[in-house]
Amino acid sequence: MNKQFNIIIAGGKTGGHLFPGIAIAQALSRILDQNLDRPSHNAEILFVGTNAPFETKTLEKYGYAHKSIFSKPIKGGNIISKIFSISIILVSLIQSMIIMKSFKPDFVLGVGGFSTFAVVLAAWVLRIPTAIQEQNAIPGLTNRLLSRVAKTIFTSFKETKGLAHNPKVKYVGNPVRKTDSVESEDNLNLNSFYPNRFTILVTGGSQGASSINTAFMDALELMGNTDRFNIIHQTGINDESAIRKNYSGLKIKATAKAFFHNMPQLQDMADLVITRAGAGTISELCIKGRPAILVPFPHAADDHQTFNAKALEDQGAAVMIKDNELTGQILKQTMEDLIGNKERLNHMAEMLNHLAMPNADEKIVTHILKTKDIKA
Repeated sequence: MNKQFNIIIAGGKTGGHLFPGIAIAQALSRILDQNLDRPSHNAEILFVGTNAPFETKTLEKYGYAHKSIFSKPIKGGNIISKIFSISIILVSLIQSMIIMKSFKPDFVLGVGGFSTFAVVLAAWVLRIPTAIQEQNAIPGLTNRLLSRVAKTIFTSFKETKGLAHNPKVKYVGNPVRKTDSVESEDNLNLNSFYPNRFTILVTGGSQGASSINTAFMDALELMGNTDRFNIIHQTGINDESAIRKNYSGLKIKATAKAFFHNMPQLQDMADLVITRAGAGTISELCIKGRPAILVPFPHAADDHQTFNAKALEDQGAAVMIKDNELTGQILKQTMEDLIGNKERLNHMAEMLNHLAMPNADEKIVTHILKTKDIKA
């Protein structure tokens, strides 16, 4: 007899929030499909978030159902701003309750982002089991508020600010998508890729990073002999055209795209990654043991990316360059120091693997299924 398990995964908009949710959804389906020692269960998974193009297109790519609610950042300030923020919460709360009455979830999981707040709050009001998943060492405002009502709090860092002694916390690590989770059509179109060459992967995250893009192009101009590299560059939508023109002008046959859906596979191919220091990226680097130059996003809430990057640098697992100190010359020197020191790269990879927590997705799913007495 088949039994239905309905789950809502709330949040998204950026890859840092969305991809852990996708990893958990994949693990849920995988575990239910593989466990043959009990009556069969089917998972019905619904993502609830924003109508941001990145979110909707990514979930469509992975084949997950999605509904959007009205969601904006909560702002304080004058009385008009406060009234507007309250009206937004009320509208999104009503939308969330309508979705739940129709979908009838057995569990609601919030993965961060503004849209998470109303959905998890609605579930709490309706007495539906809830949990939130915090990716960073310093929680965002949404999860700080929801930590008061959510029954369980999954954290990625052992010492998460403000939550370290909360009895609801379960330290499990940050869920990471599996390498074979989507089609590999992007890999088939890599320009002049030679397996024996040193491969550099450059990415500013799902939104791109102009400072990294500019510094990397300047570094390549200073380096010379770039034919020794394979270069894969996720530029972000705003810089894609300009970066491609720069590569053409430098006569470098790099693969530059606004966004790669199969980033886990590209990480597998990389010898060195130049990237921001979001929690999802940190987790992926640790699991895959990929040495990196980390450039924290300077405007992240509470500067949590700098904290993330420093945690790895202090362990000898990565090199950090602050965004306001990033230049082509500094990046060139840092890259050359690493590329020419295989022993150091190997040590970084070893330290990253030591810090990895590869089963976060399965630990979260196991807990979720226990709420319905389903054995994982």
